Amino acid sequence: MREDIRNFSIIAHIDHGKSTLADRILEFTKAVSPREMRDQVLDDMDLEREKGITIKAKAVRLDYVSSDGKKYTLNLIDTPGHVDFTYEVARSLAACEGALLVVDAVQGVEAQTLANAYLARENNLKIIPVINKIDLPNADKENVKRQIMEIMNVDERDILQTSAKLGIGVQEVLEAIVRQVPPPAGFPQAPLSALVFDSVFDPYRGAVIYVRVFDGTLRPGMKIEMMSTGKVFEVSELGVFHLKMVSAPSLEAGEVGYVVAGIKDIHNVKIGDTITDPSRPIDKPYGKLREVKPFVFCGLYPVDSGDYEHLKKALERLRLNDASFEYQAEDSVLGYGFHCGFLGLLHMDIILSLIHI
Repeated sequence: MREDIRNFSIIAHIDHGKSTLADRILEFTKAVSPREMRDQVLDDMDLEREKGITIKAKAVRLDYVSSDGKKYTLNLIDTPGHVDFTYEVARSLAACEGALLVVDAVQGVEAQTLANAYLARENNLKIIPVINKIDLPNADKENVKRQIMEIMNVDERDILQTSAKLGIGVQEVLEAIVRQVPPPAGFPQAPLSALVFDSVFDPYRGAVIYVRVFDGTLRPGMKIEMMSTGKVFEVSELGVFHLKMVSAPSLEAGEVGYVVAGIKDIHNVKIGDTITDPSRPIDKPYGKLREVKPFVFCGLYPVDSGDYEHLKKALERLRLNDASFEYQAEDSVLGYGFHCGFLGLLHMDIILSLIHI
């Protein structure tokens, strides 16, 4: 039932313990077995583990039985913490009704803490402030409380305290989510309106689209229209996110999941786009499709000119997985290559490390 669903994100400044708190939530809800458990369980890229940060947004569905015995479905849409990936954070928050704002008990409120808090407010989310790392000997909980109270205009009793490393306060966080985050609105019988908040490319299935359904119902075999392009496709598979994708018979209003519709041309998927039913289309997209502007540029050329087409295809697939990466072909004294744009230096390092030709 829609009343039992809670869609939320975890936002924080980099290295304030966001991924560790996500790990403890997955453990507490038994979404991951002790055998499968590892640090940064939602971060499956080698570079994420190497740098200890979240780069790519993830989604996972959890089942939680609250203290009053009621069972809830929690959709955690994880977000990056680095400033280069503010766009990823923004589109993840657009798919939620609430957010955990995690603040380090030692470092206190920092730049990205404020930026993420403002993004959450712009999306009218219920923000639950959480002070993390209270177990550290130099934790300054009282000072951090004052900082949060000033910027968030909340009462002291509304601020949760945790040690994600030790698992302290995790149940209190989950109880706050089910009590304070509102259930999603929308009606399964209404015309379809679903937000594309991410996508990945599968060489066999094509584009796998991550969606939050706001109204209507998605089912296999139905036609869907991408509102930014007017392209129409047929749904061949859909499902929900556990640690892995699990197929489902439908996705209704309020739910988060994935859609496969045989989309082989990566240019037909735009992050932030709205999906509707061409037989009963909605009047306007759910949100504004915002173009991201790069700040760092570089030229990229194959060592062997014969690898140009392979490089082009690799960049096309990266573009589908990362809507903030831009490139265009160019011809210079170095030969045929590409002029590439990135959000920042870290973003450039990540893209270059992912290119395989």
